[in-house]
Amino acid sequence: MSNSDVALLDRPIWSALTTSQKHLAEGGPRALRYPVDMTPFADMVDMSAASFAALGDLMTGSQVAALFTPDPVDVPAGFKVVLAETGEQMIGSPADSPLRDAEIVSLGVADVPAMMALTELTKPGPFALRTHELGTFFGIRAGGELVAMTGERMKPGNFTEMTAVCVHPDHRGRGYAQALLAAVARQIEARGEIPFLHVFSHNASAIALYQRQGMTIRRRLHVTALIKQE
Repeated sequence: MSNSDVALLDRPIWSALTTSQKHLAEGGPRALRYPVDMTPFADMVDMSAASFAALGDLMTGSQVAALFTPDPVDVPAGFKVVLAETGEQMIGSPADSPLRDAEIVSLGVADVPAMMALTELTKPGPFALRTHELGTFFGIRAGGELVAMTGERMKPGNFTEMTAVCVHPDHRGRGYAQALLAAVARQIEARGEIPFLHVFSHNASAIALYQRQGMTIRRRLHVTALIKQE
């Protein structure tokens, strides 16, 4: 893994939309975004006024554009910041974590209502009607209800992001998140790719969980969500 390969992760959204997921990219040479019914993620080739103007041209109404950048974003007039946080980018292969009393299943389009309900309850980050199309998603059911899930999202170069790590509050403490992360990681590695993930810097418990599984913090990124001002 060369330094140039790893550098793709410094701007993961731009890197994904110009490499492995360029078929999903909307926009042009200055600004790109995913389809809004997949994820609000977007990025620009640089932070110039021309690039912000191009980003604004991609946004309508109250649509949000969420950026992951190595430095804080200096937002020009015409945009309003609705979220400004930092996140830890973690990389590595989560250790296997077998389950004794539950089965991991693949999730698809028929499971979207249940996936939406679980993410609405647990708030792991943006999850939309077509997010599941970005990669493989696995889940665990209990009593016919989806109670845990994890899947794939951004794919910059030879890296694949693990995302939507969520467990219903009534089913926590059973190792479901660890088992699902390991299952998704094995799927990624089987394709010859490298798993990574993002977690808000203030989420100490999740960071500790991922570190116990063998992942390490690569760097801190700035997460900035914008809307256009009327």
